[in-house]
Amino acid sequence: MTRAFMAATTLALGTALAAQPALADHHETMEKSVSADILDANGRNVGMVTLVQTPNGVLISATASGMPEGEHGFHIHETGRCDAGQGFSTAGGHYAPRGAGHGFKEAGGPHAGDMPNQFVGSDGTLRAHVVNDRITLESGFSSLMDADGSALVIHAGADDYMSQPSGDAGNRLACAVLAAPK
Repeated sequence: MTRAFMAATTLALGTALAAQPALADHHETMEKSVSADILDANGRNVGMVTLVQTPNGVLISATASGMPEGEHGFHIHETGRCDAGQGFSTAGGHYAPRGAGHGFKEAGGPHAGDMPNQFVGSDGTLRAHVVNDRITLESGFSSLMDADGSALVIHAGADDYMSQPSGDAGNRLACAVLAAPK
């Protein structure tokens, strides 16, 4: 019995050691991520947004229901406050730590928080997957985790990608606090 146990142990140890190089080549990474509820103009939860730091920027995935059909401005705003009673004006302007102008069509743009318009179909559901390489969840200059936080805002209309200061995208339909003020 002892000899069988030793043989089994030696076999298991040999297998583990043989796998060691494969384990050494496997790199585990701790993803930094943030998730937040999306609130509508009545303060009701209508969806969820998740941001994941990647080597190439922040991947933003959002789903929201009960939205009007059509094209909608989709931006990161400068302050982590979403007060529905104030029309989400508490989220401030677009996140622009470098002072850039608004819009992809603007020579001095875009803001760090500018992102492509998103679309809502006839079912009233917005589904978004966007990578923004001008922001980070890590510490540093373009961090959304700064002292006053940040918010995601979905606008009533489409961003025209050039009107200053915010693309003429209309009222703020929905908001999610990505990082609350510290």
